[in-house]
Amino acid sequence: MNILITGASSGFGRSLALKYAHEWDNLQLYLVARRGEKLQILRNEILTMKKNISVILGTGDVCNKSFIDNFTNNIDVDILVNNAGLARGIESAEKTQFHDWEEMIEVNIKALSYLTHKILPSMVKRKSGHIINIGSIAGTYPYPGGNVYGASKAFVKQFSRNLRADLYDKNIRISNIEPGLCDGSDFSITRFHGDSQKAQNVYANTFPLHADDIANIIFWVSTQPQHININSIEVMPTTQASAGLNVYRI
Repeated sequence: MNILITGASSGFGRSLALKYAHEWDNLQLYLVARRGEKLQILRNEILTMKKNISVILGTGDVCNKSFIDNFTNNIDVDILVNNAGLARGIESAEKTQFHDWEEMIEVNIKALSYLTHKILPSMVKRKSGHIINIGSIAGTYPYPGGNVYGASKAFVKQFSRNLRADLYDKNIRISNIEPGLCDGSDFSITRFHGDSQKAQNVYANTFPLHADDIANIIFWVSTQPQHININSIEVMPTTQASAGLNVYRI
């Protein structure tokens, strides 16, 4: 079983790699992230836990097509987890930095699309495979400051649906996981450009989801019988709900 996980150095990706390693034997885990030191720590942790697993690291940027081409050459991927993604800023649209929008589009849309396009032909040829995209409830529910991040996750939602329409007769499964408020990753630190205090405030005085929760859900989705395709799962902490419409009052 060959499993490729992007954004594997922290958060959902790291937890998922450990989950697969704990539950399955004789795996080839292909782990991609920019932070090589964290990937190496994860690799050592996995190999300490299991000896009959191969862990192949790809240190690089998922937006770099040459890196993706070289890393995925001659790999027949059974499960692709498009986990790499980010949010930048929470400002109203007119106050944002355009390069933040560009970065979200590059990672959340273009990199995910390119890797999927790269892996798909082999899956179609073998008539086997599962692509699991990590979306967000932001792709469904608008909120102030969500602008391009929410739009990028709406793309992931519709892209997943359209892949299902293209591939339903090819024995290839497509799933979209849409988490709500979730701690245990670098997501909010990245969103606030490294301001850890602002990031901590996002989760203050509530009970968010954790990265392991999402890893457990992804693992469950990928272990269903072949004739079952989980199209999407929307998951929030019990303390979160979709809010009503905002109303401006004078």
